[in-house]
Amino acid sequence: MKETNKKQLVITSIALYFTYFIHGIGASIMGQYKPELAAAWGAGTLSDGTLDVSMVVLVIAALGLGRLISLPFSGPLSDKFGRRLSGIIGIVCYVAYFMGIAFSPSMKIAYAFAILGGVANSFLDTCVSPTCMEIYTNNPSVANLFTKFSMCVSQFLLKFFIGFVAAQHMSFRTIFIVAGAAILIDGILILFLPFPDRNTASGEKKEKTKIKITPVSLAAILIGFTSSSTFMLWLNCNQELGRAYGMADPSSIQSYYALGTAVAILSTAFFIRKGLKEINVLIIYPLISTIMLALCYLIQAPVICLIGGFVIGFAGAGGVLQLAVSTTAEFFPDNKGTATSMVMIASSIANYTIISLAGYITKVGGSGAPRMILLLNMGVTFVGILLALFVKIKRDKTTVSA
Repeated sequence: MKETNKKQLVITSIALYFTYFIHGIGASIMGQYKPELAAAWGAGTLSDGTLDVSMVVLVIAALGLGRLISLPFSGPLSDKFGRRLSGIIGIVCYVAYFMGIAFSPSMKIAYAFAILGGVANSFLDTCVSPTCMEIYTNNPSVANLFTKFSMCVSQFLLKFFIGFVAAQHMSFRTIFIVAGAAILIDGILILFLPFPDRNTASGEKKEKTKIKITPVSLAAILIGFTSSSTFMLWLNCNQELGRAYGMADPSSIQSYYALGTAVAILSTAFFIRKGLKEINVLIIYPLISTIMLALCYLIQAPVICLIGGFVIGFAGAGGVLQLAVSTTAEFFPDNKGTATSMVMIASSIANYTIISLAGYITKVGGSGAPRMILLLNMGVTFVGILLALFVKIKRDKTTVSA
């Protein structure tokens, strides 16, 4: 590869990582503006006099539905017609999502745009991750981790963006519009930037091997469900918990969460390089999350929300889903793409079903809903520990018998 071409591909990777920077905003922005969006969509008030934000939680859940609808074909499209096309589709859908959510007059219209946002996520997944791994062939896992790191940076900065918009007395729609415009400009760049040649000769042969899902591999796939539930429930419901515990500025939780995630990505990569097994991380991190969620339930004080934000960001969102993908791929060495899809589909089901359930709890639970959602999160996360223990025990037995 020529030196100039290498430099151009580095620019391509930066442009692709920027889409994930914007994706980080898109994944959490609705959770930060629940009251404003609920008011714009004509929400009523609850029995305690507060605005009913449950419809916004349900719209957030539609992001998972959009991913679920598009994941089965976004990967094959990327493999057959190229990464660039997949990325452009994702960017166009994200522009529609940001503008649509900002100006939707009702929940139903917003729901449709949220589905588009989930579609955008799927197509970016099947463009950005494989392309960056194909650019940085010497360190593909590190290249993939930086997609998550890009999201962490934007989610950490989001609080400051929200603060600036509020200080300038701008509309809450400002960040939606700016994010939509930014990813559109980035998409125009991606349209013309070079993409790496995909070498199918380097070991990926198209021999049709049957995929056999065993109880152990199914358990590994289901960790995609439980791990996603942990951080999605926290990410989208921590604002109400902060308010219930008397926080003056619950948006601060988001910054601690993003900081914890960023620290986790760097430290987890270090620990794994030093010999820590991925399956052990899948046990230890959810255990830490479960303990932290229990503390958040028991200690009703503002400071516990900030500590919880950092710890859940670290142990819940700091690469657990990505490690679930790599663990599952070990069971399907000839079908790694399919393994990735299965885990991400489990993740999308979690996004839709668990967040929808959280929306229902928010609607019927009144002022006690945030703590009820903590209990739900604890239960699902604990199931994730059991699944990881099952995978570890079965794999250890297989290794010993071999």
